Amino acid sequence: MSDIVLSASVRQNLLSLQSTAELLSTTQTRLATGKKVNSALDNPTNFFTAAGLDSRASDINNLLDSIGNGVQVLQAANTGITSLQKLVDTAKSIANQALQATSGYSTKSQATTAAITGATADNLLGPGGAPTDATVSGSAVNNKNSAAITGATLLSGAALSDSIATDFTAGDTITVNGQTITFMASGASGNNQINVTDSVNTLLGKIDALSGGSGSAVAAGAITLHTGTASDLTITSSNAAAFNSMGFTGGGVTQARTPGAPAALEGKTLTIGATDGGTATSITFGTGGVTTLDQLNTALAANNLTASINSAGAITFTTTNDHASATIGAFGGDATTDPNTFGAMTASAPVEDANAQNTRATLIGQYNQVIDQIRTTAQDASFNGINLLNGDQLKLVFNETGKSTLTIQGVTFDPAGLGLSSLTRGTDFLDNASTNAVLDSLNTASSTLRSQASTFGSNLSIVQIRQDFSKNLINVLQTGSANLTLADTNEEAANSQALATRQSIAVSALALANQSQQSVLQLLR
Repeated sequence: MSDIVLSASVRQNLLSLQSTAELLSTTQTRLATGKKVNSALDNPTNFFTAAGLDSRASDINNLLDSIGNGVQVLQAANTGITSLQKLVDTAKSIANQALQATSGYSTKSQATTAAITGATADNLLGPGGAPTDATVSGSAVNNKNSAAITGATLLSGAALSDSIATDFTAGDTITVNGQTITFMASGASGNNQINVTDSVNTLLGKIDALSGGSGSAVAAGAITLHTGTASDLTITSSNAAAFNSMGFTGGGVTQARTPGAPAALEGKTLTIGATDGGTATSITFGTGGVTTLDQLNTALAANNLTASINSAGAITFTTTNDHASATIGAFGGDATTDPNTFGAMTASAPVEDANAQNTRATLIGQYNQVIDQIRTTAQDASFNGINLLNGDQLKLVFNETGKSTLTIQGVTFDPAGLGLSSLTRGTDFLDNASTNAVLDSLNTASSTLRSQASTFGSNLSIVQIRQDFSKNLINVLQTGSANLTLADTNEEAANSQALATRQSIAVSALALANQSQQSVLQLLR
């Protein structure tokens, strides 16, 4: 080819045509690939920057699969919790049926006292003994003649006469238990009047008549008064000096009757041991303590007991309906030493109702089936080998460096983990108390499930937010990469059209440049 000689104009046109062909090839490559940077030779900076962005987007995209699996693991756990909650609700329904079933005992534990004479619901103590007559004696005194007074001694008289030292005068009064005796000059009648000239015996007779006493008399110069049994004795006088001259002081007398025997339970203490987890009871009967049936039941309530009284005055202690399976705790205290009251008590054991217990046993069987289902449901709530309800741990990685992670610790939600267990016939569902204990456990399990569902829900929300973030970030990275490498197809199409036109022009120019050579050829011919 070096032997071929081309003119300068031909060579210049040829070079222009080659350049246009090269540009046209580049434009066609961009149109074919859609990229303006296809290799490091095109633009090293853009090429390697775009490659880094694409690599990061690819790494994050690979993590999306594990994040998606994490979402499904949480969904599986949430589904399991929902099912467990329904099973717990079913168990609650069974327990409530046990509460509504006939009592499991035909007779509850009881203890009955001896008949306490006179005891009533308003007065458990009984009436006690009636007060008896009491006496009060004055000092031995002398009359005006310095001799010991007697029943015949007058209530007034001349000096050195057989009369009390200080005379009563007309108009004086003596008040006996609120009733007045008035002294008259003469003509006295009835128990509320007396003559000043009457004797001491006459006065004592009127005092006894008004007080209800009897036998008041004078002996060895000393007056002895009787209270009687109807009321205590209170005497005052308007003439204190005259009254005191009969051997008394203060112008009057105050004397209580002799108290009767105390009520059977007065001051007695009764203790009852704790009954079926109740609070041990200590009861003191009498003033300041328990005197009525209502007060007794208030004191017994914390120990799961009630009391009643029959017409004969016998008090019966019974366990409450909720604790029908229990036996009353041991009795103690000084009240139990008297065979006529609490000493006669013996607590009986409760008597089972066979039919009712069979019904409750059937409910126990149903309950235990639900517990078994709780166990298997918790075991089955897994996804891809991870079970957050069986204590497994889920770790999710959110970025390509592994520095952004979330660790979700699972829980153990088998029956033991929820605080539940299978029931035993003869131990559980015996009465309302044992049934309510089961319901308390179920309510606690429900609260635990709701709390954990909230925790998993929060974790799921975080994972889904990070999942969406990763998807959007991949789009940002890929868009950034595309901005660095993608070609503008509209521009490249216009460039292709322009280069094609230029190529046609270059071919025509080359043809024109070759015409001079053709003219020489014509001359040679």
